[in-house]
Amino acid sequence: MDEKLQIQKVLKGDSSAFGYFVDTYQDMAMTIAYRVCGNMQDSEDIVQDAFVKAFHNLHTFKSDSKFSTWFYSIVYNTAVTEYRRSAQYVQYVDYEQPEISDMYSDFDTMSMIEDEERRTMINKALDMLPKDESLILSLFYLEDNSIKDIIQITGLTESNIKVKLHRARKRMYDILKKIHENFLNEK
Repeated sequence: MDEKLQIQKVLKGDSSAFGYFVDTYQDMAMTIAYRVCGNMQDSEDIVQDAFVKAFHNLHTFKSDSKFSTWFYSIVYNTAVTEYRRSAQYVQYVDYEQPEISDMYSDFDTMSMIEDEERRTMINKALDMLPKDESLILSLFYLEDNSIKDIIQITGLTESNIKVKLHRARKRMYDILKKIHENFLNEK
């Protein structure tokens, strides 16, 4: 659906049209909030606050950037403010669980198990990274944001993001390697 059309509907008074943005962006918004504050309940509150802020300030959105970039910066800033207030640490994020239907072939079931193991290992590795690196990896790889988008979301410089991304990739590789070795040793 065309986001510009949805924005126009909301701005003309159709508040139910904002539901499109909630449905589309709530999962990654939760991931961002959780990566910053580390508490699922706080993350839910942060995301709700961010959606309210976005709704009330939608008239300030400029179409020169993507809606997701604008909204994720609201989520990020709200989460940073909440984190500074509470000073808690990251624990776990459950990024987009797959929906399970009743009928799968054996191949599909095996593929789902492998995907779930992979997702678990990635989440475990992300939890072991520093919060800022974990967030940047999540934005870059899980949400497919460009470096330019991440600059707008976080307010960091391009070189800072590139350095953090480079370091995070190296650390992620080492962590995943250890997790995989431990996983194989347990079997």
